[in-house]
Amino acid sequence: MLSYIIVGSGYRAEYFGRIVHTYPELFRALFLCRSEEKANLMRLHTGVEATVSLADCLAFQPDFVVIAIDRGHIAEESERWMERGYPVVTETPVGCTPEELCRLWQLSQQGAKIVCCKQYHRQPLLAAGLKAVREGKIGQPSSMYLSLLHDYHAASLIWLGLGIEPGEPYTLQGTAWQDKVVETDSRYGAIYTGQSTEITRTLAHISFQSGKEAVYDFSPIQYRTYLRSRHLTLRGTRGEWSDTFLSWLDERNEPQRLFLLPWIEERYRTLDTQALRDKRRNWLFELAPDTVQDEFAIASLLLDMKDYLAGGPSPYPLAQALEDAYFWIKLSEAVAQPGKPVKVDARPWNCPSE
Repeated sequence: MLSYIIVGSGYRAEYFGRIVHTYPELFRALFLCRSEEKANLMRLHTGVEATVSLADCLAFQPDFVVIAIDRGHIAEESERWMERGYPVVTETPVGCTPEELCRLWQLSQQGAKIVCCKQYHRQPLLAAGLKAVREGKIGQPSSMYLSLLHDYHAASLIWLGLGIEPGEPYTLQGTAWQDKVVETDSRYGAIYTGQSTEITRTLAHISFQSGKEAVYDFSPIQYRTYLRSRHLTLRGTRGEWSDTFLSWLDERNEPQRLFLLPWIEERYRTLDTQALRDKRRNWLFELAPDTVQDEFAIASLLLDMKDYLAGGPSPYPLAQALEDAYFWIKLSEAVAQPGKPVKVDARPWNCPSE
């Protein structure tokens, strides 16, 4: 059984508590909160014990520490726990500035263990599409359109889908505008006021040195709305993955088409639940990653921490997490200069270890 401390008491922190409740035979955890009020909320919402005492956390003897606080303080808090000698799993992004990314890289080169909790590619439906791409179904991937995830999450899926290695140079061009739309849903329930709101939509074109291309098109409201859809199109020399469909040429060069169903890798079958089985049984054609898949994906990453702590591969390589975060930083730079190419060559964490 794996044990971990959850530093944080917000919406994302609760995911890590609910996972313990769902898989009590695999995980145990303890929340570290800033106040007794927040600790009581975590106990109520997740059924997991919470404390405001660092001494309680150290006595808990965790295998690793989850940092699930606001993104502006994630890197700083991660460093604090690594300096205490604990492996760390961070929420996203792993860092917010080039300096933070460089420091985290240096710490990793000195032996610190840090994993960024990138989960979307582990969601069963997206995992099914990526598996088909890895197996060569669509041939050599060449271009991708992604209107599904924001910033560093989108970067992760673009890199994985196109097979981009961390460090490959690329050029960004971006722009942003205000999209006026009526709000219909939220984290806390449906919205029926009928009032419209202005949400920023960002569009960016990414040209990789290898010749591959990607288009990023996203607005935050896409996560919870009945009025804005989400899409993914990954094109290759012999086929295409489009949302929940796969089109390709077989060995006789005859066209085939397949409706993608969520896929769970064999080693994660212990994480299967009735909710996941119901989701697969009643799957719809719309591409809409949800909380059920999200919690499974995060649990699978936490499960992989066991091998990582024993000397195995990282559940999500730090170089990739740094690359994702740096894309977000450079995207902001490109959007601030609409139409102007922003070249991304040498990465700031490729600095000598001290």
